[in-house]
Amino acid sequence: MKNISTRQRLTTAPTLTKVDEEYKLHTLPNGIRIAHKQVAHTQIAHCGIMLDIGSRDESPEQQGLAHFWEHMAFKGTEKRRSHHIINRLEIVGGELNAYTTKEKICFHASVLNEHFDKALELLADITFHSVFPEKQIERERNVILEEMSMYYDSPEDAIQDDFDALLFPGHSLGYNILGTQETVKGFSSDELRTFILENLDTEHIIVSSVSRLPFAKIVRLAERYLSDIPFKKTTRVRTPPLYYQAVQQQVQRSLTQAQCAMGRPAYPLTDARRLPFFMLVNLLGGPGMNSRFNMALRERYGFVYSIEAGYTAYLDTGYLGIYFGTEPRQLNRSITLIHKELKRLREQPLTTTQLHHTKVQLMGQLAMSEESNLSFMLMMAKSLLDTERVDTLPEIFSEIQHVTPTQLQEMAQELFDEKEFSYLTFLPEE
Repeated sequence: MKNISTRQRLTTAPTLTKVDEEYKLHTLPNGIRIAHKQVAHTQIAHCGIMLDIGSRDESPEQQGLAHFWEHMAFKGTEKRRSHHIINRLEIVGGELNAYTTKEKICFHASVLNEHFDKALELLADITFHSVFPEKQIERERNVILEEMSMYYDSPEDAIQDDFDALLFPGHSLGYNILGTQETVKGFSSDELRTFILENLDTEHIIVSSVSRLPFAKIVRLAERYLSDIPFKKTTRVRTPPLYYQAVQQQVQRSLTQAQCAMGRPAYPLTDARRLPFFMLVNLLGGPGMNSRFNMALRERYGFVYSIEAGYTAYLDTGYLGIYFGTEPRQLNRSITLIHKELKRLREQPLTTTQLHHTKVQLMGQLAMSEESNLSFMLMMAKSLLDTERVDTLPEIFSEIQHVTPTQLQEMAQELFDEKEFSYLTFLPEE
C-alpha cells in the first residue's frame, strides 16, 4: 500500500449535493462513470480506474485475493503478455501502478498528455481483460510471499494490520490485505475469476482523470475503450462489525524497541461528525511536528522518534489508531502521557486561539495536498464511490470554520475514554 495525502485520508469531509464546475461527470450506458478535472497548465495526465472492491469483500478462505488480483492484472491480458504491459507506458516515460485497500482496488497511470490515449487503453485492458495465466500465478505467488516476509520484518507496519484484527475480530475488516501464507499458497485462476464475478458492479466503477485535455476527448476515449464492458450488477452485501470489546494483547518478537498500537472504533463515513473528529485527531497526532503527542512524547521527554494518530473511516464503521515505538522501559510512561493528552481534551475545551490555530493548520495541509494532481485524481474517484459527490476546498474550509470547541470536547468525551481503548504491544524477546 502507498502513502496517501491528507486530502485522501480525509474521507471524513462533508460532501456537495452538486458537481462543481471544475469536475465533469459522464456515465456510460454500462454504468461506468467518468470523472475529469481539466488543469490548463500541466504537462502530465493522471488517470485511474477505481473499483469498489477490497479485502473486506473476501471470505476467510479468500484472504489476500483482492491484492492478488491487483498483482495478476499486470501478468497478461487477452492481447498482451506481461512484458508488453510493463513496456507500454515505461517506453514513453510514463508510470503504471496499482494498490488495494480494505474497500477499493485501483489501477492508475501517469503520462505526458499526448500519451493519455495509451494509458487509458492499457488500464481498461488490465482491469477488464486479464487472463490470469497459471504459470504467472505460481511466480507471483512467490513474489507476494516474499512481500509478506519483508512486511513482517517491519514491525511498525505489521503492528497496524495486526491491530485491525484486534479491533474487528472475526470480521473481514480485520483481514490483512496481503492475506495469509496459507490462503496465498492456494489461489488459482478460477478463484480469481469467481471473486471478480461475485463483486464486480459497473455502477461502482469510476474512471478518474486530471489533465489539460478537454472533457469531450476524455469521454470519447472512455467510450472507445470501455463501452464493450457489459453492464454488471452485484448482489454483494457488506455487513458492518456488530460487536466491540476492548482488549489488551502483548506479543514477543525479535525487536530492539517496543511497538505499541492503541485505539478504538469511531465514526463511519456517513456520520456528520467525521470532519470535526478528523480535526481533533489531527491536533493530537497528525503530520505536523507541533502535534500534541509529538510535543509531549518526543520534544518534552524524548521517549519516541515518531508518534502518529490516524482516523480511518469506512462506509459503516471507522477507527482511531495511535502508533509509536519506544524503549521497553519507557512504554508505560508513554501510554500515560498519551492518556494525559486525551484527558486534557475531554476536560478542557480549546481556547479561541487554540481552535483558530487548529483550523488554519488543517486547511493549510489540505490545500497543499490539493497541489498533487495525482492525489486529487485518486481522491476524486474514492469520493464518488463512497459518497456519490466530490468535495471542493471552499466547502471543506467552510465546514472547518463552523466547528466549535463544544463539538470537539463532546467527541473527546465520547471517544477518548481510556477504558474503551484496545492495546496491541510488540515487546522484545527476553
